[in-house]
Amino acid sequence: MLGCVIHGQDDLRVEELPVPEPGPGQALVAVRYGGVCGSDLHYWKHGGVGDFHLKEPMLLGHEVVGTVVAYGSPAASGPAVGTAVAVHPATPCDMCPECLEGRRNVCRDTRYLGSAARFPHVQGGFAAQVVVPAEQLRPLPEGLGLRRAALAEPLSVALHAVRRAGDVRGRHVLVTGAGPIGCLVVAAAKAAGAARVTVTDLLPAALEYARRAGADTLVRADDPEDAGRLSEVDVAVEASGVAAGLDTCLRLVRRGGVVVQLGMLPPGPSPFAGNLVVSREIELRGAFRFDTEFDEALWLLAAEPAFDTLVNAVVPVREAESAFALAADRSRSCKVLLDFRS
Repeated sequence: MLGCVIHGQDDLRVEELPVPEPGPGQALVAVRYGGVCGSDLHYWKHGGVGDFHLKEPMLLGHEVVGTVVAYGSPAASGPAVGTAVAVHPATPCDMCPECLEGRRNVCRDTRYLGSAARFPHVQGGFAAQVVVPAEQLRPLPEGLGLRRAALAEPLSVALHAVRRAGDVRGRHVLVTGAGPIGCLVVAAAKAAGAARVTVTDLLPAALEYARRAGADTLVRADDPEDAGRLSEVDVAVEASGVAAGLDTCLRLVRRGGVVVQLGMLPPGPSPFAGNLVVSREIELRGAFRFDTEFDEALWLLAAEPAFDTLVNAVVPVREAESAFALAADRSRSCKVLLDFRS
């Protein structure tokens, strides 16, 4: 079978791999689609993401959907063979203080598909068939196809970020960065009752995707006249992963407001307007991955066909490098999927 393995910076290979065998408590899944995530692109272009660096070849991918093929022996419980499923990519330890406090998304010993956060790395899901813990399988709700379901993981990230912001009903929300995650934050904020969502980005094409996701106001961040239309907001979600985005959030959020840092900033120290956090009593909160939001994401995707507009390309796995190049060019893409059936 074919799989996408990252060996180092600028060294992505589509390789022939053996079909894995599921063990006790595990399921074998035939992957149909895998979404190319920003972290996958960072591993490809930089050899790491944030503070996590490659130390060995790693199968990429954590946004995967497909069908159940088999279970290991003794048989694990889960959706019937042939069922269309989405794969929750996280396996928390359920023993650390964070897990016991109900914050499994920041488990200190979690295993996350396609992550170099630990060594040996946790191999990902970008292969024609993958083995995962059976408890990570989620059958798709009625009416939800595999193509749209591939958005479940990034939408879960967005839902968690909005949840970290608190109650956004009737509020004005700012989102800096209109990449795939930023666009999904727009949709998540609207679903949570936000009255108005403003989005900033440098690229008109990215802002168009944000409009499709439900944004009310679109602002070109590099256009002084356009940026002059920005006004005070109640909540800000920084989804660009750059220090300038965080600065914008801190300067525009109202006194006593909430800023959620969702985008992963470059490794090392990042400058920010810390005095504003003090003088305006701004609450600065981090948002990392998700937990139970995954199930919520599947139901939201099933209910809203408009999410289809955010998937702009489906590329055969044999052409993985061109898919990654397309996903890295935000002037041409929003969410790019790899097709493992072709």
